[in-house]
Amino acid sequence: MVAKWIETLTGSLEQKKQFREYKARVEALPEPYRASAKAIERYLMYTGGVVDGDTLITMFGDFADLWERAAADGTPVREIVGDDPVEFADAFAQAYSGKQWIDKERARLTKAIEDAEREEKK
Repeated sequence: MVAKWIETLTGSLEQKKQFREYKARVEALPEPYRASAKAIERYLMYTGGVVDGDTLITMFGDFADLWERAAADGTPVREIVGDDPVEFADAFAQAYSGKQWIDKERARLTKAIEDAEREEKK
């Protein structure tokens, strides 16, 4: 009962545990993979816009898998991110279509235009 109440206020405790595990996986990466993963993670946190916890956990789990595999194989960072790291990060985030913070504003804008259009027809 108390755990449900706490999760209502703070979010899923399981997701927090999974995120901490993800962070530990990134910290365990050798350089330059760790620095690259952290830089892209920072970018994704600012621009990704995903607010659905399950989607976010899945995305970061896959992200850690990618960097761990690259480190194990010795794949150069540029072979992973290409010439444009921003394009890579944006494409990576787009593959995870969860609920985003902007969805509410998009719906609000669409409704406002539809309401204005109805008023115009009166």
